[in-house]
Amino acid sequence: MSESARKHREASPEKIRVAVLTISDTRTPETDTGGNIIVELMREAGHEIPRREIVRDDAPRIQELLQGLLADEDVDAVITTGGTGISGRDTTYEVVSRTIEKRLDGFGELFRMLSYEEIGAAAMLSRAVAGSVTTASGSKFVACLPGSSNAVRLAMEKLLVPELPHVVFELRKHRTEDR
Repeated sequence: MSESARKHREASPEKIRVAVLTISDTRTPETDTGGNIIVELMREAGHEIPRREIVRDDAPRIQELLQGLLADEDVDAVITTGGTGISGRDTTYEVVSRTIEKRLDGFGELFRMLSYEEIGAAAMLSRAVAGSVTTASGSKFVACLPGSSNAVRLAMEKLLVPELPHVVFELRKHRTEDR
């Protein structure tokens, strides 16, 4: 790791606040395995989960909940799970893509590369995406993960848990005031 990268990691917040949004027509709080994995891994890393929601795969309702989570001053990032495939009911990608202002293409590319190593060519069916959104309370990060528990665990362990504090640091560093 370069000296610059090490300094950025050291300056990153020890604790971030992540909202979890599960998009599913069938999941309940008891069966939300993807959401449970996100919560478990974020808490194990020392982070907080101030909000957690489950919503049916309905674009206007997803948009409404996503905007509410992003507007919440107690939220630094939103991670969604579900609705990133190519079926007619999958609308998360469209909603989030319209919301993202600065897209982190590397997130989706790395996720699909790691997925390919595990599941082969089916990895191309994922439309995982991430980026930043500017809100009244500052820039926030949003990442959309597939609904598969294995895919959620892969993205969390390999990409988000190790790097999310640094992403939040980067989004906060040019604010005139920091909480």
